[in-house]
Amino acid sequence: MANGERVGLRISPIAGKVLTVQTFPHRYRMASKPSKKATKASELATVPSDLREFRKTNTAIGLRLVEGRLGLLSRKLYNVLLFHAQELKEPGKNAPLARGGSKEYFWVPLAAIQRDASYDSHDTKQLKETLQELQDVRVYMEDEVQWTSERLLAGVSLVNPEGLKKRGGQVWLGFAFPPEVKHLVMDPGVYTRVTLFYQSLLRSGASLALYEQCLRYATNPSRVTLKKNWEWWFGVLTGAPIDANPGEYKYFKRDVIKPAIAEINSTTDITIELIEHKAGRRVAELQFKVKPSQQLPLPMPNGPVIDTELLGRISAFGMSADEAKNLLASTEDAKLRATVGLVERRLRQSNAPKIESPAAYFKMALKNDYAGNEEVAKHTMAKAAAAKAPAEDPIDQLRSKYLVHRAKDALRLYAELDPAEQARVFGDFKSSSDAKGLKITNFGLATPSVRTAFSMWYAKQNWGDPSTDELLRYAVGTHDDGEASDTKTRRSPSQY
Repeated sequence: MANGERVGLRISPIAGKVLTVQTFPHRYRMASKPSKKATKASELATVPSDLREFRKTNTAIGLRLVEGRLGLLSRKLYNVLLFHAQELKEPGKNAPLARGGSKEYFWVPLAAIQRDASYDSHDTKQLKETLQELQDVRVYMEDEVQWTSERLLAGVSLVNPEGLKKRGGQVWLGFAFPPEVKHLVMDPGVYTRVTLFYQSLLRSGASLALYEQCLRYATNPSRVTLKKNWEWWFGVLTGAPIDANPGEYKYFKRDVIKPAIAEINSTTDITIELIEHKAGRRVAELQFKVKPSQQLPLPMPNGPVIDTELLGRISAFGMSADEAKNLLASTEDAKLRATVGLVERRLRQSNAPKIESPAAYFKMALKNDYAGNEEVAKHTMAKAAAAKAPAEDPIDQLRSKYLVHRAKDALRLYAELDPAEQARVFGDFKSSSDAKGLKITNFGLATPSVRTAFSMWYAKQNWGDPSTDELLRYAVGTHDDGEASDTKTRRSPSQY
């Protein structure tokens, strides 16, 4: 497709240069019993040497949908299918059955798809439903000489030579692209390198969509995305159809943009910043400033895409499993959890009128943002209390900022350790008083509260309490360079 073509509404002129792609080939084989090791989410790529890159045509980044919806799992799954199709290079390889149509499909072990999509669940039904959703997504592409309307996937198939309902054998996933989509997948022309490693760290569909959009411009000299009206960004980030009502900008910014920026900046290889353009007093257009991140992501296991615990809490209100899954896929995580907590607290209030339909009340609370209004009230009370309290000492403010900066540096230092040393250090942390009260799960540092407490603890173990001179040097460095540099020589982790 040529520059200036349109997908949905319009495809913007493509920026950035074509880069060489390094791939990491798989070796597939038929097996009588799938390896348990291959299906564990903890075996996913977790270090930069196994980024698992693929080429994603810029035409497919920032798709505007005519029909259907893209959530986190569907976005991740589609990227995984693109990766494996490019690895295989042509359809028909590894076909588990010698049937006519199988030669038109790309074939990959289902366990490999689940692993690469961070799908840490045995719910094959949900996976099949998501693949069917990808078949329901319709986009159109248009330039000066051609108009095309196609689905993202032409067909999907699950095959087990031993029988789908038998426990033995290996399950294979077959998938096929429509003709024009297949051409863009296998010969993407101008493209952006995307890695399964970084997408596995993101926990919302909006974060993944914004990450891919900004990644296009990370190597562009301007390092600034194109300027688009905010409604365009709403469609791109939420995966909603073109004709969906975007609501008010302030809620889109609060519930979608700000959480996505925070997640991208804390976990990926780029740092982004929102730029708002106003028409009078109203925000009319948005763009994002992009730069490579100086903070290396930590090796960490990948959490499940479908939060079964949250799914169970929503289902307890009387909602069907399908409704609950749709909400998980289409609602910003923080807003959803806050609303679930609010409704649960309301249901426990014995002195309040009984709620006859918790499911209906939950939907109304989500639609009208009851949890957000509750936060506004809390914020107002906090501001009133702060107005009565004496202002924080400037040195204390500087110390707080420095400790946060130093904690990030401690995380980078931790990431450089070998796995055995990392395990030892993390074990010492779990035994320390700083870890008391924390719920440390198998996901370890993937949990924000654990990551924050650990980074503060590890920084203090290495560099002790900051002196006044250090704080002043940090303040001067921040003012002069925009970023503070290390102010104290690192000690070896074995010295603390």
